[in-house]
Amino acid sequence: MKKVFRIVLVVFFIGIFLGTIYFLYKKSQDKPVIYNTKSPEITDIIKKTVATGSVVPRKEIEIKPQGVSGIIETLFVEAGQMIKKGDPIAKIKIIPDMINLNSAESRVNVAQINFEDAQINYNRDKELYDKRVISESDFQKTQLSFRNSKEELQSAKDNLQLIKEGVTKSSANATNTIIRSTIEGMILDIPVKEGNSVIQSNTFNDGTTVAIVADMGEMIFQGKVDETEVGKITQGMNLKLTIGAIEDVKFDAHLEYISPKGVEENGAIQFEIKASVQLNSKYFIRSGYSANAEIVLDKREKVLAVNESLLEFKNDSTFVEVETEPQKFEKRYIKTGLSDGINIEVLDGISKDDKLRGEKKSKIDIVKEKTES
Repeated sequence: MKKVFRIVLVVFFIGIFLGTIYFLYKKSQDKPVIYNTKSPEITDIIKKTVATGSVVPRKEIEIKPQGVSGIIETLFVEAGQMIKKGDPIAKIKIIPDMINLNSAESRVNVAQINFEDAQINYNRDKELYDKRVISESDFQKTQLSFRNSKEELQSAKDNLQLIKEGVTKSSANATNTIIRSTIEGMILDIPVKEGNSVIQSNTFNDGTTVAIVADMGEMIFQGKVDETEVGKITQGMNLKLTIGAIEDVKFDAHLEYISPKGVEENGAIQFEIKASVQLNSKYFIRSGYSANAEIVLDKREKVLAVNESLLEFKNDSTFVEVETEPQKFEKRYIKTGLSDGINIEVLDGISKDDKLRGEKKSKIDIVKEKTES
């Protein structure tokens, strides 16, 4: 009995040993690789580039003082307000230069003295002329001198008033102390406040901007295109504009301008482009909205195409792996055409019914297929 028990025990351990060896052997064997297959499809291939930029008004004007400097006394408008051409924006209080003021006051005093002297001479000579004591020609000289002195006095007073107030009584409507809009549009910004000093625009400086006015009814897209793409675009192309602040809406745009000169930015040459934007009355586009413009460079409609991840390259040739039997593949040369970066057009080499080798199946995919079957 004991002998039989020993024999059974030995056979049991030998079986466990052999089973372990077999298990390890099977585990060490490479499992067959199973691939997914994909078929070519008929689709549209659109090659496009994207230009980044912003939407701005075509007409945007900086309003600055003309011929007068001083302090902003009154602001008549605020940002966001619509105005017409000629509407007042601000009033400037002039701070006169003391040297010019003193000179103007001195000129008035001298002109007043000359006028009083000329008036005395005029009154005396007129009395003599009325009595026929002096000739008409002598009286005309005195009269001319009187008129000149009167005109000089008025001119000196007007000059003094201009220096003090920037306007004369005779030309109150033409004053340059009232800054007016030069176009019709919307006030985008007023960078000054009441009490701020402003400088007139002249040949030596640009002057202080009192307000920025723009026509918001005519907007353009300003963006930049890389030098590798600029040769593929032409004026007149249609663009699709996506504005970051307005979701799920695309605006049509028309390419109007391509800069002839590039600018280096971050090691790449960029060319500026401009496109007119077709506005939608449902949406108000603010100046400076960031936007992306899609530019279609080339297009193929209803062509045979495959995903670029299925391609293999060797030297100058392009191949795909075509399934001849279940999980048996052979390399086949194909001729390709236009690519959009994801799918590529196939001109020759395969048909729509061919199955191409794709990526390896994961364990999850294999288990799922077994479960479904």
